[in-house]
Amino acid sequence: MLHITNGTSVSLQQTGLPGDILVWIDVLHDGPVPEHLDAAELRRVRGLFLDTEWPDAAPAEMMLAHRDAALESHDEIALWFEHDLFDQLQLIQILDRVHGAAAKVSLISVDRYLGRMSAEELAALWPARHDVSDAEFELAEAAWRAFCSPDPVAIESLLARDTSALPFLAGAMRRHLQQFPSVEGGLARTERQILQVASEGGHTFESLFRREQQMEERIFMGDSSLHRWVRGLIDCRHQLLSLDGGVYRVTNLGRDALAGTVDHVRLNGINRWLGGVHLDGHETLWRWDERAGRLKLK
Repeated sequence: MLHITNGTSVSLQQTGLPGDILVWIDVLHDGPVPEHLDAAELRRVRGLFLDTEWPDAAPAEMMLAHRDAALESHDEIALWFEHDLFDQLQLIQILDRVHGAAAKVSLISVDRYLGRMSAEELAALWPARHDVSDAEFELAEAAWRAFCSPDPVAIESLLARDTSALPFLAGAMRRHLQQFPSVEGGLARTERQILQVASEGGHTFESLFRREQQMEERIFMGDSSLHRWVRGLIDCRHQLLSLDGGVYRVTNLGRDALAGTVDHVRLNGINRWLGGVHLDGHETLWRWDERAGRLKLK
């Protein structure tokens, strides 16, 4: 038995459940996830990105290879995942990978944060696990293809179909689309929230991180990921955010971007991967329209 979950904070080791535990270590909502890559090439691409952003003692590609080998060496797999974007992307990647394999796959998917649960609470979820159905596998495969596609309309097409087989998927994928630059101001939702929090005044990174999390319906981003977005608002040609004495302050241009009177992308350019979509340059083909709740061609 192999138990797979989202992070080391999940106390599966203390539950007394038999089997090995594997943490699915990739942050798929950050960096490139291009389509049509086999497992080895995807490990190479993701490894390069992870080593650049979050270097570790061991090369990320090697850790991803160890992770994948563990997945392939067990004939029974139990998946433990939450309702947020971070987890739902990991879940569809794994289901896409193991569909058709010999392993028996079961799923525990909840709208609670597993890392906040005690070992006893986690163990109480075990009897409610279910074997992954054909409908769940097929939806996960379609969702993974859409996420990796260079055309984000594939995700909107996915959301137009019945996604009830994986009840938390639609909300997670909509949150992913909100990371595209907005039609007004060119800010991703995360960038907008960072600037909104900083405009309150007096925030260090720790307090900004906590406050920004409160603005999410389903918290999905860790502090290192958020710090990457914060850095992008500071380390740009025309700063939208500044750091003074450990306190973040919104610049005049940052306030203008929040108001929609200047455009962050046109001012500073963009080089961002959202799954299989690479946004690059001072104009982006796709923008998120929050009022309409959909992408628009710009």
